[in-house]
Amino acid sequence: MTIYESIASLVQYGVTNGLVQKEDTIFTTNSLLELFGLDDYEEPETPAETDLETILEEMMQYALSQGIMASDDIVTKDLFDTKIMGKLTPLPSTVIAKFRENYAESPKKATEEYYAFSKATNYIRTKRVAKDVKWLAPSEFGDIDITINLSKPEKDPKAIAAALASKASNYPKCQLCCENEGYAGRGNHPARQNHRIIPLTMNNEDWFLQYSPYVYYNEHCIVFNAKHTPMKINHATFVKLFDFVTLFPHYFLGSNADLPIVGGSILTHDHFQGGNYEFAMAKAPVECEVHFAGFEDVKAGIVKWPMSVIRLTGPDKDRIIELCDKILAKWRGYTDEACVIFAETDGTPHNTITPIARRRGVDYEMDLVLRNNLQTEEHPLGVYHPHAEHHHIKKENIGLIEVMGLAVLPSRLKKEMHDLNVAICNQKNLREDEVLSKHADWVEQIASRLASTGNAWTSDYDTNEKILRKEIGDVFVDILGQAGVYKRDENGRAGFMRFVESV
Repeated sequence: MTIYESIASLVQYGVTNGLVQKEDTIFTTNSLLELFGLDDYEEPETPAETDLETILEEMMQYALSQGIMASDDIVTKDLFDTKIMGKLTPLPSTVIAKFRENYAESPKKATEEYYAFSKATNYIRTKRVAKDVKWLAPSEFGDIDITINLSKPEKDPKAIAAALASKASNYPKCQLCCENEGYAGRGNHPARQNHRIIPLTMNNEDWFLQYSPYVYYNEHCIVFNAKHTPMKINHATFVKLFDFVTLFPHYFLGSNADLPIVGGSILTHDHFQGGNYEFAMAKAPVECEVHFAGFEDVKAGIVKWPMSVIRLTGPDKDRIIELCDKILAKWRGYTDEACVIFAETDGTPHNTITPIARRRGVDYEMDLVLRNNLQTEEHPLGVYHPHAEHHHIKKENIGLIEVMGLAVLPSRLKKEMHDLNVAICNQKNLREDEVLSKHADWVEQIASRLASTGNAWTSDYDTNEKILRKEIGDVFVDILGQAGVYKRDENGRAGFMRFVESV
């Protein structure tokens, strides 16, 4: 395509996807001509019908050839193609008005159209998200979601050097701040000209709704404070979570914990994550009903899950919040040495909670996941954290999304699992491979388990891949168990009940 054909195709894409009104096509065309330093325009008879990614790539190749774009590294390209899409993205006021118009019809319609809009503007890069490797792994706790995250591009040396050369800036303060809306970006901060956010009121405070640019599940949203203020789990947290699911009863909303290691997220800006998706934990049943004195109107129980979860359900959200406050206050100061739970050591607090709110018809439901970030010489990264024997698969923190049953595994695993499978098919010695040797013990353990059932590794790639995927799922479930403060054994169950009784 010529640059004129690319411009015409992009404008047509904007019209087709509701980003550009027909009355605004000439204005949008002229904005793009200005971006590319063009003084004239030859409108093609028929715009080429092609996908957005191809159009943007053609435009960037032209910009590179004309010196408009300085480099073809991933960061420079992302900055420039976002700038292009910003020319098609309606003003915030227009987007907000449309959202409110749809919300008056139904909350579900409002979020569905806003989600489609966020993909149409390329803020959610659907082609990249589609590259993520995903599967379901069966377990005794239900089907666990596994994903190898490939959508967030890895920076090449040129991009890293450019980021280092970028001027230091405190604007926006972080990638969650509302000041990102429309921001041009720089080498060490993404461009957001195509980013639009929706204002909300929760607990009488100003908040905003947006979607994650690297969605891990359907309508993966982020809800963030208008102010750049640190995360904190307290009474207001529970109020805000239930305010949100009152506004959007088809969504869940949860918070990462407010301490390092178990936080798993940006702790400097108060925010939540939610969406229109039901995780394995939400489907998991209560395996042990419990009763809290004075709260007979709130149904409570311990959830059948590898981590330690108390579920509270009832029609009166204020009563559930009152009980959440009581449980959180007790847990903050709770110590049980028999279960290796310490509220603090040397003045450093360890206990906190990961809360998740949802609706069940007329009922409100809150899952409180008990967390602890104790570190020891044996487990320097955290006692309730992936242990060293699983670091060949995952060593990163277990945050909210993973607590609920979706494993976000590092991108390196895609190539490593492929190479590992090939090596197994060819019966190669894994211990002689610098990269794959870290998986050798695991592969031998799998072989032993297979042998006990009369099976074995094969020379067939597809058969081995099914085995590897199931085993990765088993590793993740075991990691969740390691992150659980009360283990699913006699001592752990007794300890969990001691805590419940103390409340």
